[in-house]
This record gives sequence, C-alpha cells and structure tokens, in this order.
Amino acid sequence: MSTERISIPTDSGDVSGVYTRPEGADATVVVAHGAGAGMDHPFMAGYCEALAGLGIAALRFNFAYMEAGKKVPDRAPKAIPVWAAALAEARRRSEGEPMWAAGKSFGGRMASMAVAEGAMDAAGLVFLGYPLHPAGKPENLRDEHLYGLRVPMLFLQGTRDTLATRDLLEGVVTKLPTATLTWFDDADHSFAVKGAKRAPHEIGGSLAAPTAEFIRAQRD
Repeated sequence: MSTERISIPTDSGDVSGVYTRPEGADATVVVAHGAGAGMDHPFMAGYCEALAGLGIAALRFNFAYMEAGKKVPDRAPKAIPVWAAALAEARRRSEGEPMWAAGKSFGGRMASMAVAEGAMDAAGLVFLGYPLHPAGKPENLRDEHLYGLRVPMLFLQGTRDTLATRDLLEGVVTKLPTATLTWFDDADHSFAVKGAKRAPHEIGGSLAAPTAEFIRAQRD
C-alpha cells in the first residue's frame, strides 16, 4: 500500500490531497470533507485508511476555502469545479477501476450536485451523513437535484442526525430508485453514539465496510 500527499491543480488554485492506493485496488473512492473540518480530520483519515485496508483506493482532498484557512464554505459554483478536479486527478492515477464520489455532509452534497449538473462523471455516490436540511429547519429541504441522479447512491445516516429528520430522509430516498439508506442507531451527524466512547478515527473507519460492500454489490 502506498500513501502520498499530493497537490491538485484547480481553477481556484492548488489544493492538497492524500492519495492511498493498495495493491490490486478494484475501485477508487474520492472523499470530500464536511463544512467545518478539512481532509486531515481523524474521521476522514480513518475512513480512507480503512477503505484502503479493504482493497479500495482513496483520495481525500481540501476544498479551496479550507486550503486557504477560511471558515465559510465555498458556494457550489466554486466548490463543484474543485470536486471535479479531484476526481479527475484520481482517475489519472487509477488503473481503470470505477471512480466513486463520497463526502461528509457538505462534501457529499457538493458531489451530488456536481454529478447532477454533469460537471463530473462518477460510478456512484456515498453520503456520510447527508445534510437534507439545516438543523431545526426541516422545511428547507436540499433534495431537488437528487431526483435527476441515475447512479447508485448509498446514504449512511445516524438516527439522531439533526440535519436529516428520519421520516423526511426516508421519504426522499423512496423516490430515488438507485438509492440505499442505512441507518446507524443513536448516531448523530458525526456518527458519534451517546455513551459509546470511540475516537473520530475509529468512527470514520467503521463506515468503510458498508461502503466497500455497496460498491462491490453494484458489480455483481
């Protein structure tokens, strides 16, 4: 297995990435961080390292605002081209295996918008906590673009996630014929479970197995 810190050229300037590739990888997952923490957060590292341990290459990267040390996330017109550039970089380093796009919260939503707009071509999408609506505002759904997607989608979601009320998310997913929804009991938006002491690295790593299983099931 090889791990390399890389620089990815984008229209917004170069952004950092970490590319991990196990020998004989049969898929690559490109992973975007959430709004408040970058690619080196232990959750992100744990997820990508665990994927590599399961035989799947992973490239995690920073959005331009995070690279610049800013706290306010980029809007979609700026974030989407960075997403596309990261996936293109992963494809360039691949051996022809399927390219999947995954993201924590904001990162996953931007991935789905990029695919919906035709800005990038991914074999499928994995949402590590989809932010269906702002906390406390279930009336403001972020679902419209999802209904035009035809690629396989995996929603990994905590039952205590305040950014995705359970009945609302289930209602959305039932309208998505290519989507699968997996609930994690008592988990919040960060997949932390009350009373269970797990480090973010371990929590992120625990989401790799269902991801790998879903990706491989699409080829069976």
